[in-house]
Amino acid sequence: MHTIARSIAALLVTGFMLAACAPLAMFASSTGPGYAGKRSDWGTFVSSREVNALCITPKLRFLIWEFEGHFGKKVIMNSGYRDDQHNAAAGGADNSYHTKCMAADFYIPGVDKSQLIAFALNSGSVGGLGCYPGRQFIHVDVRDRPRGYNRPVTFSGC
Repeated sequence: MHTIARSIAALLVTGFMLAACAPLAMFASSTGPGYAGKRSDWGTFVSSREVNALCITPKLRFLIWEFEGHFGKKVIMNSGYRDDQHNAAAGGADNSYHTKCMAADFYIPGVDKSQLIAFALNSGSVGGLGCYPGRQFIHVDVRDRPRGYNRPVTFSGC
């Protein structure tokens, strides 16, 4: 009887430990008018058929999950991976992290952009942050931060 109790206790502890590893993004909501008409591409909501969410590095995927877990809602990606031609047409930098599967432009319906920026500035996972005044989305990438930076590299209105 004592062995059975220990086995059950070990299973429960293991279950709780594994549950703690599950990203909170699994529980993020995607209901409401902000998601109407949006489609999911490889587990990420996208704003149009031109957005490619397939080519995302694991580090970027985890960063997106951080946002979704924190705000309790799914992101909607405006831009993910871009080939060189698409990147040039979008006005992207020649060495854009979008062409390396390391960047995403997104917003979260019902979450003010200033809250996304504040969260990004305090996340240790964000390497670069673009804020684009007048646009509803932010840019995040997972570049390595330069030595001595304890915040993301910021550009475009941040």
